[in-house]
Amino acid sequence: MKKQLLVSFTLGLFLFLVACSTEAPGEASDGSDESNNEKASEDVKVGLSISTLNNPFFVTLRDGAEASAKESGYEIITFDAQNDPSTQLSDIEDLLQQDIDVLLINPVDSNAVVSAIELANDANVPVITVDRSAGGGEVVTHIASDNVEGGEMAGDFIAEQLKETGKIVELQGIAGASATRERGEGFHHIVDELEGIEVVASQSANFDRTEGLSVMENILQSVGDFHAVFAHNDEMALGAVEALQAQGLLDNVVVVGFDATDDAVAAVEEGSMDATIAQQPGLIGERAIAAVGKIVKGEKVEGFIPVELQMVTE
Repeated sequence: MKKQLLVSFTLGLFLFLVACSTEAPGEASDGSDESNNEKASEDVKVGLSISTLNNPFFVTLRDGAEASAKESGYEIITFDAQNDPSTQLSDIEDLLQQDIDVLLINPVDSNAVVSAIELANDANVPVITVDRSAGGGEVVTHIASDNVEGGEMAGDFIAEQLKETGKIVELQGIAGASATRERGEGFHHIVDELEGIEVVASQSANFDRTEGLSVMENILQSVGDFHAVFAHNDEMALGAVEALQAQGLLDNVVVVGFDATDDAVAAVEEGSMDATIAQQPGLIGERAIAAVGKIVKGEKVEGFIPVELQMVTE
């Protein structure tokens, strides 16, 4: 009888211990998985290469990306290429040495940046382009406004203001930048179809306000009278405004920019600029980080993520 009781007690104790041992790992595993997922989020490192921080549009884009990265718990490292393709290549090489998980690129030059993208491809680092596209390499997604559509909006607005008759000056951005090509393409889609409209000058001012001023001064001397200016960004438009004001011609010329920076919106409100195309750069930065989140989780990302445009006229 004592033996039977001893066997029963031993068997019961064994079953109890087995039950405890099988329950505990399950509970620990759940907690461990949660902490690992949390750590994985904190360990995500993003590299951001910006074409220039000497332009308020790209400052806002950077700020949007950095704020969103912080909110998501990601580390983000930002480099300013200072509008130099070779500097951008060097910056991206540096970022790749820092074991980043995703690379965000705002190209200085859409073709020159291809070699940098290919370096990231070789390192198995996913690439996202923002605002300006790349001419090659493997890119997971491109996040931008539709620059062609924005150019068309500018062309339509100017044609309406001029009643489809008049002379226009076009201030182009950096040669080789996709934004330059696409905004110009959209603009010419409209104005080239109108017999009464003539583009009397198309010159680059490299997306820079100071260059916009000097290029416009030269155009005023060489071209003579014209009735409107379309600048591929607001900085050049604001430079053109300064040149026109100095000559007392601003009241006779329609000026349209692109980006809706704070200075440009203020200029539209006070009447020194007639319109600007709003791109929402902060939202571009935010959507780039949202795409990073999907990539690191292995989720599908669309090849193009659009950001809406708006015409600001008051």
